[in-house]
Parts: sequence; C-alpha cells; structure tokens
Amino acid sequence: MQTTIRSAVTFQGVGLHSGQPARMTIRPAMAEHGIWFKRTDILLGDALVPARWDSVEVTPLCTRIVNQAGVAISTIEHVMAALAGCGVHNALIEIDGPEVPILDGSAAPFVRGIMARGVRALHAPVHAIEILEPVAVYTAKGWARLSPARPDEGLTMDFHIDFADAAIGTQDKSLSLANGTFVRELCDSRTFCRQADVDAMQANGLALGGTYENAVVVDGDKVLSPGGLRHSDEAVRHKMLDALGDLFTAGAPIIGHYEGHKAGHGITNMLLHELFANPDAYRLVACDDELSARLPGAGVERDEIPAVA
Repeated sequence: MQTTIRSAVTFQGVGLHSGQPARMTIRPAMAEHGIWFKRTDILLGDALVPARWDSVEVTPLCTRIVNQAGVAISTIEHVMAALAGCGVHNALIEIDGPEVPILDGSAAPFVRGIMARGVRALHAPVHAIEILEPVAVYTAKGWARLSPARPDEGLTMDFHIDFADAAIGTQDKSLSLANGTFVRELCDSRTFCRQADVDAMQANGLALGGTYENAVVVDGDKVLSPGGLRHSDEAVRHKMLDALGDLFTAGAPIIGHYEGHKAGHGITNMLLHELFANPDAYRLVACDDELSARLPGAGVERDEIPAVA
C-alpha cells in the first residue's frame, strides 16, 4: 500500500548555496497526494511546488523545482532520496525559504527523522514505473541510461565517477536498492567538492552555506574536512544518493536498472524527460507484496541507520 509519515518532523539548518536559515517540516499527506513542497514564507499567490520531473529547472549544482508562478525550492535531492529510501510515497513538505537545509551534507539526518516518526500505510495501492525498453541520454560531460530490471530485482544502480583529485579519483559502485540498502549503504554519504571549486562558487555568490562540516572538501590527495571520509568510496555513494532522489521526481518508484557515467542532476532529469517522451518504454504497474518487497523503502529498520545521522 501507499504510505505517508506518521507525524510531522522538523529540520532546521542553512541552505548550502544560499546560506539562508531554513526550517523545514515533513507532514503526513493522503493517498495519491505525492510529494509537494509549500513555501510558508509566500503569503500571496501559489506557494505549492510539486516535486516532479517536469517542474525541475536544470542547474549544475542541485535539483531545483519551480511552479508556474515562479516559486522555487532548491537542493531537494537529499530529502527526496530519504523519502524514497524510507518508502514514503506521500508528504507535504513545508519550508520557510528557497532552499532545503543541507544539515550534514547527506540524507542521514532526514532518514533518522523520518524513521523516528515511522511510516503508516494508506488505503491505496502503490504503483511503480516499470522500465520496458532502454532509454538513454548522452552529453559531453557524461551519460545515463534506464533499462529493464534484472530478473527478480527492483531498482538497481551502477555508477562511475572520475575526478582528477587523487582523494576521489576513479570510483565505481553497483547496488540493488531493495531491502533497506539505501539506509545502510548510501544515506550517510555527503556531498563533495574541490577546494578550488568552493573558492570559485563563493566568489560567484554560491555555496555560501558550505562548510567543512556539511561537505567533503578535497584538495589534490588531501581530504580537508575534519574526520576524513565516512567511506573510502563516499563520493560515488553520494552520487548514487543524488540519483535516487532525482529519480523519485518521476512520481513513483522505478523498477529498472539505472546506469550513470559521470552523471549529475541535469543528466538524470534529461533521462526522465526522455523516458516519459517514449510511452512504449515504460508502464505503470500496481505492486503486489512480492514487487513491493523489491522497492527501495522495503524492509527498512531503524537500527540500520548509520550512527553518524
């Protein structure tokens, strides 16, 4: 069945790029509601923004959604990944500013908050998007592809990254995202960047809320953030986290195999546009118990959340 969070949970922090204080509350919602954001600081006009692929305004550094009135919310990918990874299909997310708080740079605090409240079933079946034919997008920077699921699998993911800095370098990872894998393996992996990129972004009015505590900052072969890495391959894990959050803007869980080669937010959103432009490439299926057990939020346990959250 579809689900929602049992009771409201609030997070406070600053936006990574805006540097503005942010207070955000995830509230329960009815079946078929989906995931919507509401700007509580917008008192006149349309303050509701759907967390949907066709509301995404492509940016290189985060996922930003905009409604027809021009109201926007930035950096939604981590909380979207947490909702997908915890199996929450419906929620109203109230926020008092233009950007989701970055917290520690991962999805783990969101996961801990959601799991502390718990998830309840609603009186409507879950539908998933089953990939029937491969779709792909290629750019000069990287590519991404969705193809039919492997036998008896739900969403699986392969990701490849390649950075000049030796602290990151080349990393590859493959995962099946069923049975709480997101919570155990990915949710605590933080956003990352090069020190030179931080300097350039801040000079251009970006990353104003970034610190060594809410991002992994590297310089050549050095990790500048206190405590170093949480995983030796934390960077590629975070890229997979981002991809799950961006794929959840499809409006339903995806049954299929995602491949990302140096892919970012923009490429994943382009991939969803390509998917929905090809009606023969997918179908919407009602999930029985067997299929539901393969979804990313199935089988999640609170004691599996990494201790850093």
